[in-house]
Amino acid sequence: MLPPRRHDISRLEGFSDAVFGFALALLAISSHPPSSYAQLMDQMLGAASFACCFALLVWIWYEHNSFFRGYGLHDGYTIFLNGVLLFLVLLYVYPLKFMLDSLFVRWLPARLNPPEPMQLYQLANASIFYALGFIAIFVVFALLYRRAYSKRRELGLSELEAFDARMNIRHHLFSAAVGLTSLMIAAFAPLALAPIAPASFFLMGPGHWYLGVRNGKQRVALLPPDSSLLTPDS
Repeated sequence: MLPPRRHDISRLEGFSDAVFGFALALLAISSHPPSSYAQLMDQMLGAASFACCFALLVWIWYEHNSFFRGYGLHDGYTIFLNGVLLFLVLLYVYPLKFMLDSLFVRWLPARLNPPEPMQLYQLANASIFYALGFIAIFVVFALLYRRAYSKRRELGLSELEAFDARMNIRHHLFSAAVGLTSLMIAAFAPLALAPIAPASFFLMGPGHWYLGVRNGKQRVALLPPDSSLLTPDS
C-alpha cells in the first residue's frame, strides 16, 4: 500500500504525470503503423523491447508518485529536482528503446528490419551514455528523499516514516551504484567485456532483495506491537 496522501493533487504532480504520459506516447509512436502483414509480424517481434521500456518508465513513474504522495513537497529545490528528473525521462526515451532493441535483436534474429548490430566500441559508448542517465535519475530520487528527510520535523514524520525515507535513500543510491558499475565496465574494461556493461544491471534484483531483507529487519523494531505486518509502503 502507498502512504496516505497528505495533500490534494498539485499542479506540479499533474504536470509531471503529463510528462510521463508524453514519454510513453513518444515510445508508442517510435514505430510506424505496419502497412503489410510482414511489417506487422516484425513489430510484434519487437514487442519485447517495447514492454521493457514501458515497464521501466512505469517503475520511474511509480517511484515519483510514491514520493509526492507521501511528502507533497513543493519548495523551490524540490521543483528543481523534479524538473531535472522529467528532463532525463524525456531525454532517455529513445536511447532506452534503441539499447533494448539492440539487445533483443540477438534473441529475435528473424525481424525484417532489426537495428544495425553495434560494434564493441559502439556498445561500450552507448552503455556509458545509458549508464550516465540511469545514475542521474536515481541520484535525483535519492536527493528528493534526502530533502524530505531534512524536513521531517516540518512534515511531522514519525520515527518510522523517517526511517522509511532513509531506507529509500539507500535503495536509490544502490540503483545509482549499479549504474556506476556498468559505467566503469564500459569505460575502462577491455572492449571484449563491453557486453557485460548492460548485463550488470541484473545486479538490481539480488541487490534490492538483500537491502529489503536487511532494512525490513531494522524496520520491525520500530513498529508498534499491533502493526507488525505493516510494509514500508503502508
